Amino acid sequence: MNSPSIAEVLSLFLPDGILEYFDIVSEITQETCFILCLEEKNIVPDEISTLNLHSHGFHPEVEVQDFPIRGKAVYLRIKRRRWKDIDTGKVYSRDWRIVAHGTRITAEFGSFLKELLRQ
Repeated sequence: MNSPSIAEVLSLFLPDGILEYFDIVSEITQETCFILCLEEKNIVPDEISTLNLHSHGFHPEVEVQDFPIRGKAVYLRIKRRRWKDIDTGKVYSRDWRIVAHGTRITAEFGSFLKELLRQ
């Protein structure tokens, strides 16, 4: 039997479906809190997949508080990806409203995305 990875264990405590769109790039454990740093995966959204895009860095990082674990606060530091159209120079990012209204995510993840959009 294989031991689960850190990401697999942490996914049990994260909004359901988040690891479909984000990678955990680091974890910080402090006396009073856990901080998980997430970066959006370099997967071009379906609605713009026909464009000639390349990765163009990230939006500024935002921090969202999640449910506590073992009496410690949990913070998710999230970096959303941007893509640039090589032909027009226009910059795109994933439209989380489209994702939230889709059928592949849970209500919990939809609520998480709503909070992310407020940032």
